[in-house]
Amino acid sequence: MTTRTKSTIRRRNRTRFSVKAAAHGRPRLSVFRSGRHIYAQIIADADGKTLAAASSIDEGLKGKSKGNTKDGAAAVGKLIAERASKAGVKEVVFDRGAYLYHGRIKALADAAREAGLSF
Repeated sequence: MTTRTKSTIRRRNRTRFSVKAAAHGRPRLSVFRSGRHIYAQIIADADGKTLAAASSIDEGLKGKSKGNTKDGAAAVGKLIAERASKAGVKEVVFDRGAYLYHGRIKALADAAREAGLSF
């Protein structure tokens, strides 16, 4: 592995460790960002199951907005919040992974908060 990959993995694991420690039984909203798309899923760590998932390549969002823009990330945030409410999840902890809380990550989080998720 390259040094950059190792650094990213270490940063992601450090963030994930602190998020899981602060969760107190709440599921976590995990975000993955690629060059073209953005993905979000709500994970119950106690069970090891995914409760809800959304991405910019879902059928409902595929033609409407691109995943590499803030608008696309906001659409994914609204969609994950809707799917979480259908699954009965109201409170989560936000797992930003190795990414800074800025740009698309922040847009997704803000849209999820506006749509009803609390974190």
